Amino acid sequence: MQKAPIPFLSNGLKRALTAGLVAGAFAAIAPSAFAAWEPTKPVEFVIPAGTGGGADQMARLIQGIIVKHNLMKQPLIVVNKSGGAGAEGFLDVKNHKGEPHKIIITLSNLFTTPLATGVPFNWKDMTPVSMMALDQFVLWVNAETPHKTAKDFIAAVKAAGPSKMKMGGTGSKQEDQILTVGMEKATGTKFIYIPFKGGGEVAVQLVGKHIDSSVNNPIEAVAQWRAGKLRALCVFDDQRMPYKTKVTDTQSWNDIPTCKESGVPTDYTMLRGIFMAPGVTKDQTDYYVNVLKKVRETPDWKEFMEKGAFNQTAMTGPDFVKWLEKAEQQHKTLMQEAGFLAK
Repeated sequence: MQKAPIPFLSNGLKRALTAGLVAGAFAAIAPSAFAAWEPTKPVEFVIPAGTGGGADQMARLIQGIIVKHNLMKQPLIVVNKSGGAGAEGFLDVKNHKGEPHKIIITLSNLFTTPLATGVPFNWKDMTPVSMMALDQFVLWVNAETPHKTAKDFIAAVKAAGPSKMKMGGTGSKQEDQILTVGMEKATGTKFIYIPFKGGGEVAVQLVGKHIDSSVNNPIEAVAQWRAGKLRALCVFDDQRMPYKTKVTDTQSWNDIPTCKESGVPTDYTMLRGIFMAPGVTKDQTDYYVNVLKKVRETPDWKEFMEKGAFNQTAMTGPDFVKWLEKAEQQHKTLMQEAGFLAK
């Protein structure tokens, strides 16, 4: 049998076919060989605050959601580094330049700690990843006190005289004390401010009547409020919290008036955000942006947001950076007015 002749291929056609085969081969291996970055070892999740407080609770919830929904292949290990009003945690992340296996949750000590202590750290020393939410502050008293409204309570503080009533808060020259000073200036009162390591401890101290009031975040005092041990007098925001499901037998978060409604013209909200070390790549940052986006989409997260009465504003990228720049200036102004800036 005569074989069919082999067709002659020109050098140009050979080169074209070869290029096509090579391109096809690269296309076949591209998804695995050039996959986006992901962690190759356990990731440390730093909390620059004590256990039981708002940052600690949110970080551990994020960890739990990631495990439950299998959002990361590598473990996420939570570590509290609260020394020096959070400076221990921030400096740890700052000093691990280019390390993508370390993330940190932030609160207002992102701004207040360097401003108050002069510690060599600024939020720009880290890589912003995502604003997860904004946290509210509520004026709390023990439920056994006669104070039914913020106006009643402020009147009692004035009647007691300067430095007679004890306000408990987390840390010194941080958000709780800054807010307390703002309230003093707005109402003509003067508290004895008593710092504790975390919001969980503050709530326990208020239940035990070791302090007269606190400005804890909702999530830090919700258990004691639900149990009828604490009373919420007002929220330090321009609008009431939107959540209308009853938390106690008689009240929802939405039932708590704003402090401005109650004659206490003071407001303040706090960042709950995630940062990485400096010098990481865009692919590494994008990995965590995407993981955290998936976290916020879960029913677990939405339930946590309502339970803690959070403002659910979320940001990434340039919008987040602009917000941070503005917030830093606001904290500098507030702390300057309070006399809290490091000399």
